[in-house]
Amino acid sequence: MQNKMSRNIYFIPYVLWIALFVIAPILLILYYSFFDIEGNLSLINYQKFFTPVYLKMTLSSFWYAFLITGISLLVAYPTAYLLTKTKHKQLWLLLIIVPSWINLLLKAYAFIGIFGTYGVANGFLEAIGIGKQQILFTDFSFIFVSVYIFIPFMILPIFNALDEMNPTLLDAANDLGASRWMTFRRVIFPLTIDGVKTGCQVVFIPALSLFMLTRLIAGNRVITLGTAIEQHFLVTQDWGMGSTIAVFLIIIMFLIMFVTGNRKQGV
Repeated sequence: MQNKMSRNIYFIPYVLWIALFVIAPILLILYYSFFDIEGNLSLINYQKFFTPVYLKMTLSSFWYAFLITGISLLVAYPTAYLLTKTKHKQLWLLLIIVPSWINLLLKAYAFIGIFGTYGVANGFLEAIGIGKQQILFTDFSFIFVSVYIFIPFMILPIFNALDEMNPTLLDAANDLGASRWMTFRRVIFPLTIDGVKTGCQVVFIPALSLFMLTRLIAGNRVITLGTAIEQHFLVTQDWGMGSTIAVFLIIIMFLIMFVTGNRKQGV
């Protein structure tokens, strides 16, 4: 009985944190979504969300998030696999993770210098005879920088899944005559699918709501749901519409978490 009371006491800070910084903000956003720009109680914001403008913006957000997640996965999986085979794998993993400790704004401004007209990228293109190109404020620069920022979060769960895999299973597949591709398809990938799903979840969800990179790197040529929320709260001062977009974004995120969640099946 005393142990149970002690556990409940330790549980209180966690409950307070969730209530104040998760549940309360969500309820506040939901509350503001029912008010129009003039402060009147209305469902006009939900009607506006299903207009072609916002539906197109939603599809655009999904498309860019899908590209960022897909490219990150294609780069991260072989990288994580190679890391598990290296001698000092923990050191190499640390070197990959360290850039994620740097402030996002600083990294964005660094890429503005790299991709700018007189940046390193254009200097290299000019040196090999291609000439200067418009790299900054393009879809390419936006996706490239986004993948660079998110890729450590894709590598880490995949690396953990690969590193925890029983090597005797690979030996068994080899003894049974399985090719490398067959071993990967029937043994390695199924055993690391939880790491892949976690990485995709960690990358796809924040990629849906990017707004700083769309302004600094894409030059507002890429419009996402995160950009729309920022514009409504800071520019048009239409908190109701911004909250409505945020409500749908939260619903989408919960659906993605449910679909990609690890659900144990009974035997």
